[in-house]
Amino acid sequence: MNDSFGAGGFTTSGGAGSENKAEGVLPLVIQQVLESSDSGITLFGHQYAMVTLVAIIRNVEYSSTKVTYQLEDHTGQIDAHFWIEEDGATSTPSIVPQSYARVVGSVRNQGGTKAIMIFKIDQIDSPNEVTTHLLEVLHSRYKGEENSKRKTEPGLDTNANAASNGGFMESDSVGASLGLNGKQLAVYKVIKNHVSDIGISRKELQAKFSHINPSEMQSIIDHMGQEGMIYTTVDTEHFFCVDA
Repeated sequence: MNDSFGAGGFTTSGGAGSENKAEGVLPLVIQQVLESSDSGITLFGHQYAMVTLVAIIRNVEYSSTKVTYQLEDHTGQIDAHFWIEEDGATSTPSIVPQSYARVVGSVRNQGGTKAIMIFKIDQIDSPNEVTTHLLEVLHSRYKGEENSKRKTEPGLDTNANAASNGGFMESDSVGASLGLNGKQLAVYKVIKNHVSDIGISRKELQAKFSHINPSEMQSIIDHMGQEGMIYTTVDTEHFFCVDA
């Protein structure tokens, strides 16, 4: 059985999409995490490595090895674990109970119960971030549906019209207006179309463009950053398109 969340697209049984390599971060509400398949978080055939939630911290429990946060939003509750390294190199996040926080992490099934393994957690102070997150959840769902239709509907395959420079379209109007072509344009499009609130990582970009060596990729990223087309997000290894 291949159920879906809301209007559709968020699969809870993995399906064919579970065979894809998991990558990226997907904005979700807690109910979507609780109803997800044990095989991973999949949206319109694309499997994601991590999720991001915005929720209230209802309770915090400390132990010698981890900190457990009880998260709650308008759809449900879930526990999230932040593991502390034995050498003490990882500092415990300072999060005030009964406040909102943004959590980025992977989903794990522990004895039939879903939980979040925290990669990053930050307290948020503005209520606007709660509303923004809900809009990101909706945007990701509709963007995923749009990309899925582009792959399946006839007449949308542009490969036959690609120019000879590595298979990229140099006549693209967007690329022309930005002064990009060839490999630059291809990288720009991938960054722009990547569905994530923290952007696409350098590792993911390099995996998508194995024919571009790291130094050339760095030059492309530096150029687009200097021109104000992209910017870094959670760190210097994640990139987001200004026009996304």
